[in-house]
Amino acid sequence: QVQLVESGGGLVQAGESLRLSCAVSGRTFRSYAMAWFRQAPGKEREFVSASTSNGGGWTYYADSVKGRFTISGDNAKNTVYLQMNSLKPEDTAVYYCAAARGSYSRDAEGYNYWGQGTQVTVSS
Repeated sequence: QVQLVESGGGLVQAGESLRLSCAVSGRTFRSYAMAWFRQAPGKEREFVSASTSNGGGWTYYADSVKGRFTISGDNAKNTVYLQMNSLKPEDTAVYYCAAARGSYSRDAEGYNYWGQGTQVTVSS
């Protein structure tokens, strides 16, 4: 069983940065397509970023975060990160880490495992 635990959320001002972490246990994260999603109040969960499995090295981003967010992984720590720079108030949401046994997808239904989420709040 794979478990995902997010951390690193918080309250920041617009223009500042945060780094979210997703600690993976049970299996190496390289066995999965890993992704970050977010959900703002009253909105559906939306895709933020993903990386392909088996060290393929491909990364994907939503247009709204491209150039500001970076997904990466640390094999030794079995942890996936989301570096978020130049944060905007519209980035405010609960951020979720997810893992898929199958291929990368921008659809939340394509992911088998989810973390509990971490709150990111960006003030203007």
